[in-house]
Amino acid sequence: MSRISAMSPSLSQEQEKESNIMTKLLGVIAIAAVAFAVAPAQAAKHHAMGGCSGANLEKTETAIDNMADGDSKMVAQKEIAAAQDSLLNSKMGACGMHLNKAMHATMGK
Repeated sequence: MSRISAMSPSLSQEQEKESNIMTKLLGVIAIAAVAFAVAPAQAAKHHAMGGCSGANLEKTETAIDNMADGDSKMVAQKEIAAAQDSLLNSKMGACGMHLNKAMHATMGK
């Protein structure tokens, strides 16, 4: 019997470690859940503030007009046209994507 009682503290410590690991794991899961819940709201807020708007389209068009003729300018013009079409069709995600591509094309290589 003395042998069993000697093993009990070891088992208790092991159970405590497992409990700590589970607590930490649940904490990490909770943090991840909050992050995934907040991320779409932040994206929507950012999209409303910037994203695809008439002002951003105008700024990008001005930058394209100031570009030297070449492949990058042609790509930017095609992307801005696609962005305008998407904006007119209320496809804000597609508009933002095309506007972003147009902006990057204006930056050159």
